[in-house]
Amino acid sequence: MLKQKFFSTKNVSDASASFGLLVMRVAVCGMMLTHGLPKLLNFSTLSQSFDPIGIGGAFSLGLVIFAEVFCSIAVMVGFYTKLAAIPLIVAMCVALFVVHGADPFVVKEKALLYLAFFSAILLIGPGKYSVDRRIFR
Repeated sequence: MLKQKFFSTKNVSDASASFGLLVMRVAVCGMMLTHGLPKLLNFSTLSQSFDPIGIGGAFSLGLVIFAEVFCSIAVMVGFYTKLAAIPLIVAMCVALFVVHGADPFVVKEKALLYLAFFSAILLIGPGKYSVDRRIFR
């Protein structure tokens, strides 16, 4: 009986699913901030050599910082979540296919995991524990 209750998806409430989304948003976006904040703090140094798609170092780095810092914070709190996930998806695609395109899978794995998470958030949304829920009731 306990085994059936524990593994059944019939018992998953909207509240517990939304809480799970909140935990994932906070955890993954918190980890993403560990990539974006060093870029923000070292902007002048990194912009000299960072240009993965050929649009200029400062502009490329600015776009990545926008995604990894500001969009991560937006997804974390659930503010315009689906819209904020799009730049993160683009940034992870560039990281996966351009920056680490020739690298072995073990190097690409982190970008692929982030890409999967942000793609799921784009499809699912933030859940009910979010700023979006308060704004767009």
